[in-house]
Amino acid sequence: MGKLKNFVSKLHNSTKRNYISRMLDKKVHCMNVSKKYGKDYWDGNRKYGYGGYKYIPGRWKNVAKSIIKNYKLNKNSSILDVGCGKAFLLYEIKKLIPGIKICGFDISKYALNSTREEIKKFLFLHRAQDKYPFKNNKFDLVISLGCLHNLKIFEIEKALKEIQRVGKKSYIMLESYRDEKELFNLQCWALTCESFFEKKEWIWIYNHFGYKGDYEFIYFK
Repeated sequence: MGKLKNFVSKLHNSTKRNYISRMLDKKVHCMNVSKKYGKDYWDGNRKYGYGGYKYIPGRWKNVAKSIIKNYKLNKNSSILDVGCGKAFLLYEIKKLIPGIKICGFDISKYALNSTREEIKKFLFLHRAQDKYPFKNNKFDLVISLGCLHNLKIFEIEKALKEIQRVGKKSYIMLESYRDEKELFNLQCWALTCESFFEKKEWIWIYNHFGYKGDYEFIYFK
């Protein structure tokens, strides 16, 4: 398998979260609303999700630079983002390397319609667990950030195999935990997560389903 990376953790840890407050704020109702992945999830009240997921210049720039440097991307490279959301990371990569071929998909029509106008034509509606409309090794790099833990285990298998199939290299970031405190915090905070696995379990899943790419975990401390 690939290597453990540290592209997103610093950005993730910069956000403050009140775990108990979210758990007590009609969480079951909020989960049902969030899983529609509409306006409420992206740009509604914080209890439903992001609480306003707007483009902030430079916020994803360091992550984009790290990915470009690590995978030696250039103007001749191609990259696919599985579960791209509003695709702000793809936008930053495209800004840094104007000639690079980018592509992304997500299940949220709202997110895809809310992205930057400059990259809308490179995005499409699709589910991570369905067969991807691409040939084997189509992309130099396939990435997926904060997406696959929202699938059930049998759906994760399908997604991992498709990511492995269409990408020469790959990188996946997921929510996980290392101890009981982090598990509790994750259970309090997560609204759309379907698969709660600790780090060792995710690595076992990757190996079991034949995923050979790189990976990263974010934790709720």
